[in-house]
Amino acid sequence: MKKWFLLLLPILGWAQADFQGMAVYESKTSISEFKKRFENNKEITPEMRTMMEERMKKTFEKTFILHFDKSTSTYKEDEKLDTPGQNGGGGFRFMTSMMGVGGTYYKNIKSKTYTVDREFMSKEFLIQDSLPKLQWKLEQETKEIGGYTCLKATAVRAASQSDFRNFRMRNRDKDKTTEEKKDAKNAATDGKTAADKKPEGEKKTNFMDEVEMPKKITITAWYSPEIPISQGPESYWGLPGLILEVSDGKTVVLCSKLVLNAKDKAVIKAPTNGKVVSQKEYDDIVVKKMEEWREMNPGGPGRGGSHMRF
Repeated sequence: MKKWFLLLLPILGWAQADFQGMAVYESKTSISEFKKRFENNKEITPEMRTMMEERMKKTFEKTFILHFDKSTSTYKEDEKLDTPGQNGGGGFRFMTSMMGVGGTYYKNIKSKTYTVDREFMSKEFLIQDSLPKLQWKLEQETKEIGGYTCLKATAVRAASQSDFRNFRMRNRDKDKTTEEKKDAKNAATDGKTAADKKPEGEKKTNFMDEVEMPKKITITAWYSPEIPISQGPESYWGLPGLILEVSDGKTVVLCSKLVLNAKDKAVIKAPTNGKVVSQKEYDDIVVKKMEEWREMNPGGPGRGGSHMRF
């Protein structure tokens, strides 16, 4: 990812009433787990694998812009013009809609609330809720990002059930061992050995059966006290300085450009369109639709999804 910065008029001071800044972030989610699983799947041809990897790379690599002042901010994808058909089939469109970063994410750290508009399966939602309060552990470790000295902070939070980036590939070896133990126990109760039990035939595995959602994830953030604004990308906030980099182990969000007190000010306001729901209500809707999609598409990620309706 590019690591270059533009800094304008830093000497104006942070107490300025109309202070405002703009930061560009590059978000990249590792797909190494998925690539490895593709390589081990004999049903996927090299051509199909290349196509799937290209689509996933596009899905998991994004550029976002954060506009912020002393108490509010908006975080939104820097959208580029897509060419027709490049998002692939229904499965990939469904995956993209589950990325959890669509729309405009508005934070108000003074009222400790956020508002974000999301489109999920052609329906508009307006999520309004309290900002997550992470229990940051401030570390002594430092590093430089774009000329700024940054300090390390870590926290543990619950994984968002509606954000596909939090999925991990399922450990099939562990699952197999657990299943074998279960079969042996069941066989013992009916007087048969595990070897006596005949397999019922292989079932096609749905892509969603290959992944699992962790309960908690560890967050590592790098913030700069030289920019004493308690803001950051997405839902991250609450540190004594602007967060210039944040990672959850799979997704890294890194600031690549920073502008402070530019002449032209951005309008920082909350989105207003969509059905108003809480974060939990939205997560429940997504989880329910994921289960429906899994049942309707037993063959894998490349089929269906778009025909589902609310």
